[in-house]
Amino acid sequence: MKCVICRNGETHSGHVTVSLQRGDTSIIIKKVPANVCENCGEYYLNEAITDRILSQAEDAVRKGAEVEILRFAA
Repeated sequence: MKCVICRNGETHSGHVTVSLQRGDTSIIIKKVPANVCENCGEYYLNEAITDRILSQAEDAVRKGAEVEILRFAA
């Protein structure tokens, strides 16, 4: 797929680190499968991956974590 940000690069399967923040909680999830632009590095997550990441982030907030660093588990 053509990158919608830079409009020059094509996206390819890869892995990224996703950082999220809500209030005082920061969540970092490593090795997340994504489509990554070869030109600018922008990444795109599919709906299932996004749902899992948001669920993990909600769990961290609910636990009261200040910083949570996770490795994505398939």
